[in-house]
Amino acid sequence: MKLIDFYNKVLKYGRAADPRHGRNVYYEDTAILHGRPDTQVKKVLVGIDIEVGEILLADRLRQKQGLDLVVAHHPEGRAWANFYEVMVLQVDLLAKAGVKRSVAEKMLLERMREVERRVLPNNHMRSVDVARILDIPFMCMHTPADNQVAKFLGDLFKKQKPKKVKDVVALLNQIPEYKDAVKNGTGPRVFAGNPNGAAGEILLEMTGGTEGPKEALAKLYKAGVRTLVSMHTSEEHFKKAKELNLNVVIAGHISSDTLGLNLLLDRIEKEEKLSIVSCSGFRRFSRN
Repeated sequence: MKLIDFYNKVLKYGRAADPRHGRNVYYEDTAILHGRPDTQVKKVLVGIDIEVGEILLADRLRQKQGLDLVVAHHPEGRAWANFYEVMVLQVDLLAKAGVKRSVAEKMLLERMREVERRVLPNNHMRSVDVARILDIPFMCMHTPADNQVAKFLGDLFKKQKPKKVKDVVALLNQIPEYKDAVKNGTGPRVFAGNPNGAAGEILLEMTGGTEGPKEALAKLYKAGVRTLVSMHTSEEHFKKAKELNLNVVIAGHISSDTLGLNLLLDRIEKEEKLSIVSCSGFRRFSRN
């Protein structure tokens, strides 16, 4: 498989799981950062965060075992500089949960500008520069993988209909990626609310770049949402959710990212066989 074909499959399956059904969406946080599009890809190093150390690891693996491509989940380079643009996806999530679209758009625009200001000063090109100097093909795939988590868990909760907050955690703990996280001390847990309390309507915060506007939480509560299931939460968002008496279940950041990558890789590997080396928090669990 060529690198460009791998990239196009990532986009294809990302769109298939996107909450904006049927729209021709583009993912600013997903890109080929270095490498020729016609590079043949058979062996891939996959990690949650690929930075300078992981690129050096890739070079060593290439020398000893052979390696064709390095794939990061979290964006680097221009994909990191522009990743806030994918947050517009959250408008659809909020609207589907019952928030008026015009209100959601206004809140998201302000939050996107805030994230842009936070991201802009960073040194985006460090790892990309090392990949370029060593001539190691390098790409990242963020929202397409996160979309897999959102759809997978959304379908699971719709089918199982957890009644109590603790039932949400129990469902998550049946999934291999979260089981593995439990072993490492980072498993799913209830951050706010009574585990024995009613879960009510559940909103998944699993895709859309990063946390949305904290002002949206009150709108979601008014719309009937009672439990948030998130990868992670900032202290600011946690305090606001607690103030509103929203239940907060943290599934886990790295474990949720791992789940998304695995689901995406499963779809690609149904068409093209790859040899995958795991690093940087990623663990390969195949469902094929």
